[in-house]
Amino acid sequence: MPRVVGIDPGTVSLDLCGLEGSRVFLDQTIPIEDATTDPSLVLGILERAAPLDLVVGPSGYGLPLTKASDLTESDIRLACLAPRGESGGIGGLSSLMRALGTAPCPVVITPGVVHLSSVPAHRKINRVDMGTADKVCAVALAIHEQVRRRGCTEREVSFILLELGGAFTAALAVEQGSIVDGLGGSSGPLGAVACGALDGEVAFLAGQVSKQMLFTGGALAVAGTPEARAEAIAEVTTPARQRALEAYLESIVKSVAVLTVSAPSARVVVLSGRLAKVPTIRGGLMSRLTRVIPGVTVELLSGMATVTKHAAQGAALLADGLAGGSAAPLVDALGLRSATGTVLDHLYVISQESARRRLGIA
Repeated sequence: MPRVVGIDPGTVSLDLCGLEGSRVFLDQTIPIEDATTDPSLVLGILERAAPLDLVVGPSGYGLPLTKASDLTESDIRLACLAPRGESGGIGGLSSLMRALGTAPCPVVITPGVVHLSSVPAHRKINRVDMGTADKVCAVALAIHEQVRRRGCTEREVSFILLELGGAFTAALAVEQGSIVDGLGGSSGPLGAVACGALDGEVAFLAGQVSKQMLFTGGALAVAGTPEARAEAIAEVTTPARQRALEAYLESIVKSVAVLTVSAPSARVVVLSGRLAKVPTIRGGLMSRLTRVIPGVTVELLSGMATVTKHAAQGAALLADGLAGGSAAPLVDALGLRSATGTVLDHLYVISQESARRRLGIA
């Protein structure tokens, strides 16, 4: 059986989950700032975990399946959506991706939602962030759990995944085992820290939208506590905090209602991410969702590991499937091998050429 590792670079931490069959042999998290400042930390962990058949590496907004050793500078900029020198957002991920190209084990970069052929082209128009590569990994774990719990095949699974992260909130629609739509963290619901989808007029008034701006204006800012920990959203002690919580929850429920158009069979909503564990948030979503989707079931993604985030566990499952392990049907259902194109392929508001210039790509 393959011995593999999945990596998830979050806003706060970078997580590594090692899987050998059904056994978790690596369950480790390190601060994201340490990992991006000193990539040798991650390389050292992989070396100590050797031998490894495959690693699904940190992939940002994603690429069609690509070996890390084959990455070009253009590939890295497209995956991170950041020009050279960009420090905001996931710009710091670039150095780690370059370093993984020198790892003593095979590392692959995986697709984001916009690369998947299971998502109809008309849903991709003027969209980039339909769900980053780590959100695809979280979906992989959710499908895996649904299959095991219900005793069915991947093609019999439909649900909407809500990724309630410490900074961003994302929602992905799964219909019959395939991702068919998604609202990414910078194009979807209000996040704990991030503003989510920007009103076009707000973008105009801002004059220039930087990467760092995408990490502001979330529920914590509405509450008047932008520096607080994400879980503070649930602490309703002032009118501003009440307004922030209501905006956060309603924004998420609206995203689920929107995605039922793309996944009409979905009667299950799966909660994942840091804030899914907060009782007030989980309970608030359950009560609201039952009023929107008749017969809905709301489930908390449990996972296989103790420490690492759901996306890292899902990445390990994808690595197992890509290496020919028992998760191969999961990889086939998600269509990872048939992913194509770039995140810039469906732009009409601006040209691909201008977008490439913005990223410093010739």
